[in-house]
Amino acid sequence: MPPGTPRTLEPGRFTLADLDSLPDGLRHELIGGQLLVTPPPLRSHQRAAGQLMLVLHKNCPSELEVFPGPLEFRPAAGHVLLPDLLVCRREDVGLRSIDRLVLAVEILSPTTRTVDHVLKRALYADAGVASYWLFDPEAEELTVLELVGSAYVERAVVKGNEIFEASLPFVVPVVPSALVRPVNGG
Repeated sequence: MPPGTPRTLEPGRFTLADLDSLPDGLRHELIGGQLLVTPPPLRSHQRAAGQLMLVLHKNCPSELEVFPGPLEFRPAAGHVLLPDLLVCRREDVGLRSIDRLVLAVEILSPTTRTVDHVLKRALYADAGVASYWLFDPEAEELTVLELVGSAYVERAVVKGNEIFEASLPFVVPVVPSALVRPVNGG
């Protein structure tokens, strides 16, 4: 088949090579051969991701690194996830992807809510990601999950002006309402 020729694959048959050949513009993730395609994020999503990135970066210890998404996390063969934010050890940063995380953050949207709450939660737990945060910008609510054994337990759910003092992956205060306000306060 000539390069650039579109081809149709049966669900469950997508590979990393197929993923790499897709055009830019949409968000593509691969989970067990299933291709997940979602639209670009909304303004509230991007604002929350940016604000949380600033908070995490400001408090991040030197042995760790904070990255905005999309950056590939490959927890296992056949899986490529794109967390909205991630924290990893500096030594785990590859050229194109990261194989180990200490924190994955997903900013919820109507198109990703179920995937983030159910599917990604299970995949991050299976990969041993110590902490998983879900932030709902519309509700100004942060849910913090921490890995205990092989499953996540809910450590905290904070809303609005409540302060969450994280200890994993490092000490950092997070105020949900501050994550949805513009940086310049306008």
